[in-house]
Amino acid sequence: MNHPLLQRLRRLLPWAISIAALVYVFGYATNWEALLAATKHANLPAFLAVVVTDKIAFFLCWGVLQGEAVRRFVGYVPYSQVISVRGGSELLRTVNGSLADAAVILGLMQLTRASVVSIVAASTLPYLSHISILLLQATLAIPLLAGGLAGNRDVATAVGIGWAVAISIFCIVRFAPSMPVVARSPVGRWLGHLRLRTLLPFLAWFLLLAVLDIGFQWLGTRAFGIPIPWEVLAARIPILYVAISVPSLGGFGPRELTWAYLFSEYGSREALIAYAFATNAIFLVMHVVIGVIFLPRAIELVTRMRRARASGEAPPEPLLHDPIDP
Repeated sequence: MNHPLLQRLRRLLPWAISIAALVYVFGYATNWEALLAATKHANLPAFLAVVVTDKIAFFLCWGVLQGEAVRRFVGYVPYSQVISVRGGSELLRTVNGSLADAAVILGLMQLTRASVVSIVAASTLPYLSHISILLLQATLAIPLLAGGLAGNRDVATAVGIGWAVAISIFCIVRFAPSMPVVARSPVGRWLGHLRLRTLLPFLAWFLLLAVLDIGFQWLGTRAFGIPIPWEVLAARIPILYVAISVPSLGGFGPRELTWAYLFSEYGSREALIAYAFATNAIFLVMHVVIGVIFLPRAIELVTRMRRARASGEAPPEPLLHDPIDP
């Protein structure tokens, strides 16, 4: 439903959340002298190398996996073209992740000439796979944490809610196609062809990416002077991704608050905020650099987004949003 008030709210909400969070984090709750002092313990060249490598690796991997999903369930499209579309959307990601995801869907629709339902459905598969692996990762990490289940009730609660949502989604996927109203819809027909074995390759790849993600964060925190055990990262990174999926400008604000809360036992508040802010700032620069590399595609995607809005169309959105580097 393209209600003007709803559209205005969607545009203003990221600004409101980011501004409020940043004002609180940097204008009220932060000791600036301690924040700057925290960076003195960091090996900044090593930290920069880890974060840049992290961004490039996940950008390429997500492009290939999204391309594979489109090739399997929609139609043939070169991986290079999918990476080009995602690269062009990176300029939009500097402002808003949801806007960038919508631009990717528009770009894939142009490449495949497929319907928005087909592209959204295919694009959702990698996200579902990634979220499933994150949930499994946090579940397996809980017994490894100091204090176990009793000493990490925040993680246990988040995991419990995650499994409840996962079971609900499974029931929808399993039983929705048998409902007459749903079965006759494009989504119902697509769900009718979906089988667990089709997700297995994506689950395997995202399992590998989860290991890489923990490794990058483990190296990054050590380079910044706030070493965090790998099992703690494994348990709490999934919660971080849920928090930074909140609409915001490039994740600024929610990321800093969440890092300071989740990992408070392993560094000062100022050091954790500095780490999160520096990571986000590097990601922002990388969004721009990647977007400039794919500038012709970026200009094309921006033009299509503006035309869609000018014609009164709501830009298509994925059912789920990429929780990595929003």
